[in-house]
Amino acid sequence: MKGESMLLLFGDQGEAEAALVDRRDSRDMASDEDYAKKQASQNRQSRKFKVFMVALIIVVNVLAVYVFTSWPSRLDLNRISTYTQRISLPLPCDTAPLISDLNFTRAQLYSTHSRIAELHQHLNSANALIESLLTQLTRLNEQQRSSDGPNYRTDLFSATNLPEELRLAIGPHKLPLGHSPRVGSDVVLPPVGAACLMFREELAQYMSYQVGAECPVDDALSQMLMVKGCEPLPRRRCHPKTPASYAEPIPFPQSLWTTPPDSSIAWDAYQCKSYQCLIDRRDKPGIFDCKDCFHLDGREKHRWTFDNGNIDFGIDQVLATRPPGTIRIGLDIGGGSGTFAARMRERNVTIVTTTMNYDGPFNNFIASRGLISMHMTVAQRLPFFENTLDIVHSMHVLSNWIPDRMLEFTLYDIYRVLRPGGLLWLDHFFCLGPQLNRTYVPMIDGVGFKKVRWNVGRKVDRGGNEWYFSALLEKPTS
Repeated sequence: MKGESMLLLFGDQGEAEAALVDRRDSRDMASDEDYAKKQASQNRQSRKFKVFMVALIIVVNVLAVYVFTSWPSRLDLNRISTYTQRISLPLPCDTAPLISDLNFTRAQLYSTHSRIAELHQHLNSANALIESLLTQLTRLNEQQRSSDGPNYRTDLFSATNLPEELRLAIGPHKLPLGHSPRVGSDVVLPPVGAACLMFREELAQYMSYQVGAECPVDDALSQMLMVKGCEPLPRRRCHPKTPASYAEPIPFPQSLWTTPPDSSIAWDAYQCKSYQCLIDRRDKPGIFDCKDCFHLDGREKHRWTFDNGNIDFGIDQVLATRPPGTIRIGLDIGGGSGTFAARMRERNVTIVTTTMNYDGPFNNFIASRGLISMHMTVAQRLPFFENTLDIVHSMHVLSNWIPDRMLEFTLYDIYRVLRPGGLLWLDHFFCLGPQLNRTYVPMIDGVGFKKVRWNVGRKVDRGGNEWYFSALLEKPTS
């Protein structure tokens, strides 16, 4: 637009100069002196006019750029276009129309400034309203978090197909007396394994039942969830199936070495429907968990009763490493049918046995013997306070099938619950040759146990570079 205006203005000026030349030629009677004077005067006027027009064009274009770049939506574009066209036309010497146009443009600018000030006021009001709404929303969110409990995971509730019973079982529950300093909240949250959030369909199936009625026979489902890390499982409001013709337990201490009656448990969840079936499978092909554990008159009768000086430790020899009577309570991790606890009970030592019901009712069998069982996996944090147990034992279960980092956490947890001077008995820990010195020796040393006894032996039934080691480890007293 600037270029076109300049060309038009300078073009008009050239036409004026040509007209002056024509008039000079037509006046042959004028003298050269008069002509020179007139020419000089005309040149001065022409220069002034050019300077004036250039200045005027610069001012108008600066104003136009300012208006179009600052408030394009607020100006009357049609009028500005008209004014621009007027300015671009050949301008007479009379500048009154231009001044009038400039005054009109100035009025438009003042009007735009006024509108902008009004918009700023509306914007400030809107900002104040938004800040008020955000403050109110933050307050409501804080109240909601307070009612739901601190740091509560709501991922599980994002699914809409979960049974209401599951929501009730693991949801937050208001404390009757309000906020409790001990809890640090006004709600209590029943514990449930974080991995449950990954297996919503299985968890929903587990929590689908009729409230107050008999629980479904779903032992396999519950143990599958536990092994996947959904541990502890949520509680259920249903009754386990009662064994038919339930018989009273065998009196202690006879119960330690007597097979309980079949009517002591419900067999629905198992392939075998009697203890005799479990005993007989030791001679049948197939792989079962602790295949001969239910045969109390077989190998179970002689476990830990002698010490061969190698990887088979005897209970009496282990107890002899501590002052008499100082081994009183302990834990057997993955204790099968509870024989280790039975042997220790005969020596006035109380052992809690953890086990799973794989291929048989191990927990029921242990309880029938008059011993304490806990249905939990190796991965679960031990439910004991630190520095409380005198001894922790594990045979076969703690071995190389456990991921290294998971095993390390387990060893640290065992270290935690043992009292100073307490014993960890790793019984027939299985591993491959390279793993022994490369992985497990540094791991055990790193946890901080002190070696009391350490024996290594080759596993000879299948050949290959397979090994057992049995270790008696002490938690330092300082």
